[in-house]
Amino acid sequence: MVTTTAILTCPVCGFAKEEIMPLNACQYLYRCTNCQTILRPKPGDCCVFCSYADTRCPPEQLKDEATR
Repeated sequence: MVTTTAILTCPVCGFAKEEIMPLNACQYLYRCTNCQTILRPKPGDCCVFCSYADTRCPPEQLKDEATR
């Protein structure tokens, strides 16, 4: 089952917020609602959720399920 929400934590200020993840796309940019920093994925990650959240994005979750 795919999880559609994640706690995204800003690496600059440490602010954490629950966000809804898009089901069919990776989110490349995210603006922290606390410090206004624009986050981009770390090298090798497809999106900000895979880099800074407690749950990988839905497309990556689906890839993981397909390889089981």
